[in-house]
Amino acid sequence: MSRAAPSLRPGIAGIGAAVPELVLTNADLEKRVATTDQWIVSRTGIHERHILRKDEDPAQLGVGAARQAIARAGVGLEEIELLITATNLAEMPVPGSSAFICQGLQMERKVPFFDLIAGCTGFIYALSVAAGLISAGQYRRVLVVGLEALSRFTDWSDRSTCVLFGDAAGAAVVELMPEGRGILASALAADSSKWDLLHMPGGGIKYPASPETLAKGMHYLKMSGGGVFKSAVEMMEQSTTQALAAAGCSKDEVDWVVPHQANLRIIKAFAKRYGLPMAKIIVNIDRYANTSTASIPLALSEAVADGRIKPGDLIVLNAFGAGVTYGAVVLRW
Repeated sequence: MSRAAPSLRPGIAGIGAAVPELVLTNADLEKRVATTDQWIVSRTGIHERHILRKDEDPAQLGVGAARQAIARAGVGLEEIELLITATNLAEMPVPGSSAFICQGLQMERKVPFFDLIAGCTGFIYALSVAAGLISAGQYRRVLVVGLEALSRFTDWSDRSTCVLFGDAAGAAVVELMPEGRGILASALAADSSKWDLLHMPGGGIKYPASPETLAKGMHYLKMSGGGVFKSAVEMMEQSTTQALAAAGCSKDEVDWVVPHQANLRIIKAFAKRYGLPMAKIIVNIDRYANTSTASIPLALSEAVADGRIKPGDLIVLNAFGAGVTYGAVVLRW
């Protein structure tokens, strides 16, 4: 757990997002697998998702989201001093995704970059890392990108998982904010004993790609739905409670919660358990499905753009993800 100094705090100066043009509806999925729109909506809250075409480059989503965030922050590309990309499945195993986002943005060659893997909590982790580096005086302005193309690792014959995921990118420019604004506190946590709730066994150094791993479907995402639901709700509550306590705030002061968009039932269960009205929860899973590390900046970007989130609002960002990781950030917008 960390808490920023009481003077000027790092915060999000600009937020942006990008999604592919191609929309895959539940009606489209009815033609692929034994499912129905009613079944999908009742269990997930998802009506449609955006999917990359085969010839589209995932890194360009990150580039698009980053450009929007930089423009909204009112800064120049040359003012970005570090890039952190939160992702689960990179553009390439080596060198990852950050190099290609830097290349697409035409950033200066001296700008450092790295990828961060922390499941769907990756954006929360990356935001906390960026804030810590700025507070330590190492950098003045950091670009954080959440980038996912999970459709390319989805088993489209498995009706229990193929309905869940979409592709997207979200980005945030993090810098010191005016007095009274910025990140008040963060709480990061994890439970490695639950790693098997959501994982993809093939493609790493334990099970490198081979005819055998391909035949066994080891390069598709595997999930234990019931275990994820129970753990997710508890973890979101714990991290939110810890972050608000560290910030010296109560839940009654919270204007908005922007949760990871994994499942509408999980979001509703968290709100009920934590005692928050759904009117304070930002939800867009119905249109984008689970976009993992991109889901929070995507939802945040929409809520800022349409005027729901206003300067001075107290915001909680919270997530859980593969690993199992979880965490929350409290910030004054």
